[in-house]
Amino acid sequence: MKANMGTADKTIRILLTITVGVLYYFGIISGTLAIILGILALVFVITSFISFCPLYLPFGISTRGKSAKQ
Repeated sequence: MKANMGTADKTIRILLTITVGVLYYFGIISGTLAIILGILALVFVITSFISFCPLYLPFGISTRGKSAKQ
């Protein structure tokens, strides 16, 4: 697995995860929507920590800078 996520990408994913958590905590989202967004938030956290997004692979996307060591 080659890292294909840059710092900005990881930061945005973590911020989205925090947002979903806050929305759930304050009861703004619930039910099926909360479950779906919770699972998506979990995937965002995991991919942020490992710096690899499997969905980027088939499309050849990489948000890492060209000068970043891989």
